[in-house]
Amino acid sequence: MPISYVEASDTALVVAIGRYHESALAEAYRRHGGAVYGLAKRLLREVAPAEDIVQEVFLRLWNDPERFDPERGSLRSFLLAQTHGRAVDRLRSDHSRRDREAREAREAATAGYDLEREVVDFTVAEAVREAVDALPVDERRAIELAYFGGRTYREVATALGEPEGTVKSRIRTGLRRMKGSLSDAGLAAGASEI
Repeated sequence: MPISYVEASDTALVVAIGRYHESALAEAYRRHGGAVYGLAKRLLREVAPAEDIVQEVFLRLWNDPERFDPERGSLRSFLLAQTHGRAVDRLRSDHSRRDREAREAREAATAGYDLEREVVDFTVAEAVREAVDALPVDERRAIELAYFGGRTYREVATALGEPEGTVKSRIRTGLRRMKGSLSDAGLAAGASEI
């Protein structure tokens, strides 16, 4: 049968909590939980974070009851000081997170749009598309399967029903033709990567 701590002093409650008596923690919560929640809610102005702080404060009391020193004040003042500290930490953390997110959003917005780069990328993509379209069908099909389809030479050979050596030769020949087409189009930098 659980021991009743209704008549116990706060100091006796903390001693019992140190001995892992759950009913002592429940009594401490019954006595001081409202005040702890009220302070947390007033500081954080939101229900869920205030409830989290209440849970943290009482869990901390359960895990480390010897932190309470009755010589320095009442259990209520101890719990309220813990609540204030945790709530201020949460506010600072939230403020820092919002500042960091805003800074990252600003940096992404200023760095994200580069019209000149987009035009160059579009031009290169269009030139590559035209170079691929200009290839003979057997070379184009092998290159599409290998480079745009992400297949290995062996997988391309199987898909086309051709010997692997033939597929490799078609891909090499097609890439050389594309390099020439891209060089002729003035995209020598992109062509050197092929």
